[in-house]
Amino acid sequence: MHWKNYFIYLLALGIITTIQSNVTRVLIVGRGGREHALAWKVAQSPQITHVYVAPGNGGTAQEKKVHNCAICETDVQSLVQFAQEKNIDLAIIGPETALACGIIDAFQKHGIRCVGPTQKAAQLETSKKFAKLFMQRHNIPTASWKSFNNATEARKYIQTQKFPLVIKADGLAAGKGVTIAYTQQEAEYAIDDMLIKQIFGNAGTTILIEEFLEGTEVSFIVLSDGDSATFFATAQDYKKRDDGNQGPNTGGMGAYSPVSFVTPDLQNTIMKQIIQPTIDGMRQEGNPYVGFLYAGLMITREGPKVIEFNARLGDPETQPILMRLESDFVALCTAMLDKSIAQLPIKWDNRPALGVVLVSGGYPSYYQTGYPISGLQEVPQKIANLCKIFHAGTQRHVNNNVLTDGGRVLCVTALGSTIQTAREKAYEQIKKVSWQDMQYRTDIGLHPE
Repeated sequence: MHWKNYFIYLLALGIITTIQSNVTRVLIVGRGGREHALAWKVAQSPQITHVYVAPGNGGTAQEKKVHNCAICETDVQSLVQFAQEKNIDLAIIGPETALACGIIDAFQKHGIRCVGPTQKAAQLETSKKFAKLFMQRHNIPTASWKSFNNATEARKYIQTQKFPLVIKADGLAAGKGVTIAYTQQEAEYAIDDMLIKQIFGNAGTTILIEEFLEGTEVSFIVLSDGDSATFFATAQDYKKRDDGNQGPNTGGMGAYSPVSFVTPDLQNTIMKQIIQPTIDGMRQEGNPYVGFLYAGLMITREGPKVIEFNARLGDPETQPILMRLESDFVALCTAMLDKSIAQLPIKWDNRPALGVVLVSGGYPSYYQTGYPISGLQEVPQKIANLCKIFHAGTQRHVNNNVLTDGGRVLCVTALGSTIQTAREKAYEQIKKVSWQDMQYRTDIGLHPE
């Protein structure tokens, strides 16, 4: 047997659980809680010597092996130059804004190995109209819809529809460009906000009006090498700012993983009806999808349907997911690039994990920053491997104080034998953290599906 085939055989048996590679220097692009979790997990790979985060935050600045570099995630030219200067072996792209700028294309052009979809492939997330037309072409189940760029025509359309309706900005709006309108008046307000007031700028010059799907929502994440996809994890996130799923939409107020109602049969159905047709369709259309693919799904009476695609790992889903992951994350990333992901077993801690996002008062609208945060060093050593505070909107001040620097500030994440024990650990730790006008939901994971 050839040594490569023998190696794959051992991988399949689980005798070998990680791929040793020559990757020692990694660049992570982004500044949020997802990127802190990525840096923390990547640094655990034994062969890694340097992890750079651009631009990073106050949390990434204090992790072992991790260094921040003050380059904006959308400054593609500077990031390419930095990667060349630092001899980066692997780049991992966190935010959708960087993907929309074509960072993968630029890195590939300069021979830098990089995990994520190209600019064209990332349109699955960066343009909701593109995604809908794509799903229509490939018979992928989703809500019925229609697009508009004229407010008068959109208002006429909603008069013929049954409520509730979902109004979406076509482009990227940091998780805030979606309105569930229960009345005609609410729908008209949303249409006017996007098309006339242009509160989302260019992202809202085209809007989608969709059928409201009823069912249970789940985040379904896979790893793709461009030809095939491997199931990675499930999670449920909480988009509304306030308890009881009230208040405005946000980028995410908390999440837990895994989701128990996604049985092996349902997982297989999702892979067969949604994920593989998506990977096949992108390849057939000349835009092979490589990287993490996040499908936001509604499990309806008729079966799973796509609400949205994300062309990267979610935030805050990444934080509890990576708390559970026992496999070498760098090995998973290189396997996607080497088209060997199907042969690499993924090992998990069987315990669930849960994360609660702490935000600045006023988020997602107007909020103030620059407040000092207390209680960050109070995770007892005895539970340090069970509880982790991931930073999002923070910065480290010259006197080493950590200050708030965004809307979503921290994600307190914990492992537990059950979701209930995980949430108890997380909320117990939250009691020790404070800053002026800090807010958070108190019901994350309280009634898991």
